Amino acid sequence: MSSKYTVRWGILATGGIATTFTKDLLTNPAIRDVHDVQHVLAAAASSSSKSRAEAFIKDVSGPSTAKAYGSYHELVQDPDVDIIYVATPHSHHFQNTMLALEHGKNVLCEKAFTVNAEQAKKLVETARAKKLFLMEAVWTRCFPMSIKIREMVKEGVIGKVHRVTADLSFASAKDDGSLDFPDSHRMVNVDLAGGALLDLGIYSLTWVYQILYHCQEGKKERPKVQAAVQKYKTGADEMTSILLNWPGHQSQGIATTSLRVATTPDGEGSPAAGPAARIQGTKGEIQVFGPLYRPQQYRVIIVGGKKGQVEDVHCPIPTDKERPGNGSGGVGHGMFWEADEAARCLRDGKLESDILNWDESIVIMEAMDEVKKQGGLAYPELIETAVYDEKSPLNGGK
Repeated sequence: MSSKYTVRWGILATGGIATTFTKDLLTNPAIRDVHDVQHVLAAAASSSSKSRAEAFIKDVSGPSTAKAYGSYHELVQDPDVDIIYVATPHSHHFQNTMLALEHGKNVLCEKAFTVNAEQAKKLVETARAKKLFLMEAVWTRCFPMSIKIREMVKEGVIGKVHRVTADLSFASAKDDGSLDFPDSHRMVNVDLAGGALLDLGIYSLTWVYQILYHCQEGKKERPKVQAAVQKYKTGADEMTSILLNWPGHQSQGIATTSLRVATTPDGEGSPAAGPAARIQGTKGEIQVFGPLYRPQQYRVIIVGGKKGQVEDVHCPIPTDKERPGNGSGGVGHGMFWEADEAARCLRDGKLESDILNWDESIVIMEAMDEVKKQGGLAYPELIETAVYDEKSPLNGGK
């Protein structure tokens, strides 16, 4: 039996999403029946201080061999790092990912990939030219549940799919019209590319695109996009609805997101409010119960016959009970599957993943650009520019 392929990770930024990802990274792959790849935390970097990186490594129960850096520039120059996970806000993704690529590092970059499609294209051009692996970290795409649903769609289990509706929304509204965030919070701060679209809407779009775009055969048709955007007082979007039309495939997608009302007002994972996504075909439909970024249940409804057929499928996320718990008996959030996919791509010499390739990340960013244009959403030039600057303040300015 061949040995496992080992990947040495560098973590760029030390916030909440980096903590969750890295804890998942360090779980035993066997808990999810993975036996061909494994992960090592080689280093972590904070733009504020080395001590912050040291605290991060301790918090995730990282190995004593993991190095702590007080700048992103030091991390990208570490020869013992195979791939860098970029965990900064959307506003920083382009500059941070370019920094890593320019120093010869493979990258898994958090979603939304960039602030605009021009930046996404520049990242892809750089990765291609330098022969480096690059992937947008839309972790939901790598869930076994998502993979199974895509397979069912391609196999025609529910016939020809004509419509997908998807919503990811959180109830954060107060009775006085304000939201439950200070104006400086990343969710509503335009300086950090805040707003519902890039933070939550990307998941609604993920479910539409992974069915109506990703599952197309041959040359893929791009949709026509119409949007309704409602802005918050900071200039960020608070509610956005997107209609995507594929006339050549007789299909439509509806992606919605809001910071005012919730998809599931009675709590995450509750089926009481109904499905968060519906994939509707000529022979039935697949319903996905939210939250859409981390779903654990779907329902297949096949029409026809005297009674039809309904099947509920539960897909719990495995946990590693040997690692320090998160209050639920062990570590396991679901982010390890995207790390496994990145590892297999590196092992196989692939520059992009078949689960979410460069073309699709760009196409989705182009759709979001159109939404921003129609809704009058704009961000500062510092974060909209597609000109790389190694000394940019977004890279720590060092």
